[in-house]
Amino acid sequence: MGIDELYPPDRLIAAQRATAAAGLDALLLTPGSDLRYLTGYDAHAGERLTCLVLPAEGEPTLVVPRLERPAAEASPAPGTGVRIVDHVDGTDPYPLVVAALDGPVAAVGLADRMWAEQVLGLRAALPDATQRLAGEVLQELRIRKSPAEIAALAEAGAAIDEVHLRMGEWLRPGRTEAEVATDIAAAIRAAGHVTVDFVIVAAGPNGASPHHGTSDRPIGVGEPVVVDIGGTMASGYRSDCTRTYLAGGSAPADFLDYYAVLRDAQRAAVAAVRPGITGAAADAAARAPIAAAGYGAAFLHRTGHGIGLDGHEEPYLVAGNDRPLEAGMAFSIEPGIYLAGRHGARIEDIVVCTTDGVQRLNTTPTELIAL
Repeated sequence: MGIDELYPPDRLIAAQRATAAAGLDALLLTPGSDLRYLTGYDAHAGERLTCLVLPAEGEPTLVVPRLERPAAEASPAPGTGVRIVDHVDGTDPYPLVVAALDGPVAAVGLADRMWAEQVLGLRAALPDATQRLAGEVLQELRIRKSPAEIAALAEAGAAIDEVHLRMGEWLRPGRTEAEVATDIAAAIRAAGHVTVDFVIVAAGPNGASPHHGTSDRPIGVGEPVVVDIGGTMASGYRSDCTRTYLAGGSAPADFLDYYAVLRDAQRAAVAAVRPGITGAAADAAARAPIAAAGYGAAFLHRTGHGIGLDGHEEPYLVAGNDRPLEAGMAFSIEPGIYLAGRHGARIEDIVVCTTDGVQRLNTTPTELIAL
């Protein structure tokens, strides 16, 4: 899997066509996943302006701080056909954006997560242009992954699986959640990730909070422990996988009962994935067995989220999302059951919708793992 395959030049052409079709004159993209998707440049986000100026017609221009020009030139961006211009500290970079547009514009699409000071700077530089979200254009390009992107996600999935397979080295009673998380973070990097995006180690009652994080609370004997971990690979593509463990001793009887329900629900939702099923229907496939067992109110969140250059992106598997799944869409399947003040559990795999079904990118067992 080469960089040229992950960040091909024809993406810029496709984005320009989509920009014109959306009634926009240009996209203006500051550091983030959209900029990287189109150019391969993992730009530093800071107060100095970096902005890809992508007109619906004409030459794309990457405006960068002069001190970061070497990094931009060393990235895949020049190979995509982007012209690079720079600005020095103390000068106003916004006229470079206006010049790169090469004429008046009526409407521009801004990166969805652009900093407010840059939004306002562009508004001042282009006072007659309506500002819309670039996501209106780029979401449709990014939502279906190419074979190279799926390979990158599979590489990330295999790397995070390696970490889960080593959990017995670190997770044991008496150690704090934070101590375990420190070891996990080092292992995520050792497995090939360049950054650690998150480490959740949630033991006992902390497992009832889906986004708990970690604490200095020691892990107790027989406590269920939710471990949700992920990172970013050198490719820019991400991992995200959750398994639930038992830290020695015997699990509470009610926990074993609902864990069996949860495992069946997660497997049912994975099996339901195929082209044509909606995000809402996939969510319902996970939710129905949990509700039937009496735990419906304890399933607190959507069943899944898309993944790629962002950890959370389209498509979302949630009630009300009637968009059909398509081949190439990649997302999590992660139902959970959370009993406040007691314990909780979650099982999460990243999967890809294929032409005739589903491919799991995380392949470690989903049974309750006793350590």
